[in-house]
Amino acid sequence: MEKVDAVVVGAGVIGLAIAARLSKNLANVVIIDKHKSFGEETSSRNSEVIHAGIYYPQDSLKAKLCVEGKQALYRYCDLRGVPYKPIGKLIVATTHDQQSSFEAVITRAEANGVTDLIRQSSRQLHTFSSELKATAGLLSPSTGIIDSHSYMQSLLAEIEANGGSFVPKTGFVAAEPDDKGFVIHLDIEGEPLKIRTRYLINSAGLYSTQVASSIQGVENSLIPQLHWCKGHYFSYSGKSPFSKLVYPVPEIALKGLGIHGTLDMSGQLKFGPDTQYISDNTEPDHHVSPALKPKFVEAIRRYFPNIDPDKLQPSYSGIRPKLQGPNANFEDFKIESCASHSIKGLINLYGIESPGLTASLAIADYVAASLEGKS
Repeated sequence: MEKVDAVVVGAGVIGLAIAARLSKNLANVVIIDKHKSFGEETSSRNSEVIHAGIYYPQDSLKAKLCVEGKQALYRYCDLRGVPYKPIGKLIVATTHDQQSSFEAVITRAEANGVTDLIRQSSRQLHTFSSELKATAGLLSPSTGIIDSHSYMQSLLAEIEANGGSFVPKTGFVAAEPDDKGFVIHLDIEGEPLKIRTRYLINSAGLYSTQVASSIQGVENSLIPQLHWCKGHYFSYSGKSPFSKLVYPVPEIALKGLGIHGTLDMSGQLKFGPDTQYISDNTEPDHHVSPALKPKFVEAIRRYFPNIDPDKLQPSYSGIRPKLQGPNANFEDFKIESCASHSIKGLINLYGIESPGLTASLAIADYVAASLEGKS
């Protein structure tokens, strides 16, 4: 039976970051994914935003790892030549009543260590875009955008340079812990394979609970319920009227950040995502219905009243693995180690949605420390 040091299940941005981090100290790290390439699910279907860490409750993992991860990600991009732009974000109020929520946003941001928010009057906002309609706003200069595909490519290159490997088209079947680690059962395009590993990292995103339930010794009571939440995006043709990202005041309980305007690395303006909970017992459907356009136009018009609906076209969608249900309050990341499930060498990650991309390097450090019993 082949022996490796670590198996990471799921080659999204989180799994790749974890594998890259572990490969610095372990000689043989294997990352597997059922798809033919890396990042084919949530990691390639998001806003590609480097978040500042503004909204999340103080002392939550989302707050802590987002702020740490943002700084680490900017350093990584500089070091590895990954394309990014720190273009900044405007959080805008479209009514005077919404302005009262700015105080809570600023207080929470400062508690999280984000101290660079700058208040903006309606006149100041107008200098960023004559098309922007808002009574007031906040500027987050440390928010940026990233080429997420290039970032994942860089992580994979790092893994392989350190002697690790990526095995695509490989399904996780089961794992049995013993005193030497784990015996892992895999399905490689219909062919069964068993390998032995010292460490097992479940970073399977949408399928993390299914993987956990296939690991012997993980009690059902420790596996949380996961909710699939679909977010649609529409692209806007022509030159963007905005030079910065534009976000409405956040939704109550952080169910989402509202239908916001973002730019990609080529300057393409897109709007989204909305929030639509879906069934998690089928294959993901990434279709974007044109029938959603009126809802998008209505939301966007609040801060971009001159939007031309004819320029708004269905683009893509992504599905987030949320621990927070449709009518529930905030739920944090869950990164469970031996301290939770009593299985040495196993880490289960659940509900790693936004700001997972931003927090990816900090999550990887957290996982490495957890394996060493330091967190």
